[in-house]
Amino acid sequence: MTTVQIKVITHHNRDCIAVYFGYRSALQIAIRKINGIRWSHTNKCWWLPLSKENHLTIVQALQGIAPVDDKDVKDWLTRQPVPDKPADLSPAGRNGQNNRLGQKQNYRAAKDIVHKVNSHVLARMKQHLVLKRYSSSTIRTYLNEMHVFLLTIKQHPADDFTIDRIKDYLQYCSEKLGLSENTLHSRINALKYYYEQVLNREKFFWEVPRPKKPQALPKLLNETEIGRLFNALTNKKHKAMLFTAYSAGLRVSEIVNLKIADIDSGRMQIFIARAKGKKDRYVNLSPVLLDILRNYIRQYKPKPRVYLFESEQTFTSYPTRTVQQIFSNAKQKAGISKAVGIHSLRHSFATHLLDRGTDIRYIKELLGHFSIRTTERYLHVSKRQLVNIISPFDDLWKSGEVNW
Repeated sequence: MTTVQIKVITHHNRDCIAVYFGYRSALQIAIRKINGIRWSHTNKCWWLPLSKENHLTIVQALQGIAPVDDKDVKDWLTRQPVPDKPADLSPAGRNGQNNRLGQKQNYRAAKDIVHKVNSHVLARMKQHLVLKRYSSSTIRTYLNEMHVFLLTIKQHPADDFTIDRIKDYLQYCSEKLGLSENTLHSRINALKYYYEQVLNREKFFWEVPRPKKPQALPKLLNETEIGRLFNALTNKKHKAMLFTAYSAGLRVSEIVNLKIADIDSGRMQIFIARAKGKKDRYVNLSPVLLDILRNYIRQYKPKPRVYLFESEQTFTSYPTRTVQQIFSNAKQKAGISKAVGIHSLRHSFATHLLDRGTDIRYIKELLGHFSIRTTERYLHVSKRQLVNIISPFDDLWKSGEVNW
């Protein structure tokens, strides 16, 4: 049975709930009955503005028709401040008072409005981040974290906070709100940026103890599972996307931003421009992948013009959410139950290279890591050395000291 994926996306410069599913008439009928829902040709999904009310409406409309995976939205609602009611899309609503990002949308509840004493904080922080050319995802994360902080402190001026008051706030986040280690790090980073970069205060965040992050190992697929995943795909463009991701160990953002001109068949390299950390790099171009890409470009209609994988409607780069959904659909069709996303192809690429004896320093360069410590995580999941280790239980069994 088709599982409906409900996720959070950014659409028309605002947070929205996106609904993805394969074609099924009953689902189409049910989704079209939802008041105000719209189809996005760019993201190839149905969408509504992000709100608790809209999330509940979608889930109730699909109840009993298909299973729903809405973990992404639930996690977002838990971590981020969102309105109880949906956006007011009427002319009056669009021309209402400014929200926290300076956009004219009057859809936030009164409890989500920052006190006037701190009304300058988010605008000033956003300007600083934009001028420093931070990525849109980092800007969004920092502003969201700062917005939560401002809502918590209410009428108290944020600019006057001392290091002790900030510590008290972070203790509250840990003990009362139960935030995860990763979320606490994100919140500390946002506060540190505002006080030390925007306000140009003397660096004092070294006094704030940071929680130790859990040492999570990369999640990956074995060769058999990757074969099943690829074989589950029938669309040539989708196959070429995932082949490229695994063959070169690319991030999803790198896949969608690849241009035809980045494929250098003369030197058998792929140029990755301004990847994470604004770092350019070259990765190897597999001869097999080169043949696949040539066949894809020659046969696929409409033929891509600039980007290697273009949207058929806009001829711009594919949305990352769409590529993630392609992976998710293929994984489900292949019967793979592991809780992995498209990034697992990158993890699998690195681990399988290690299994084959590739020097970890070369893998670091291929992946575009700044530090070898990041790449060393794959040593813990590679089986190259582990397969030679014999369990002491095996020796005990062979000695005849125990029996079944």
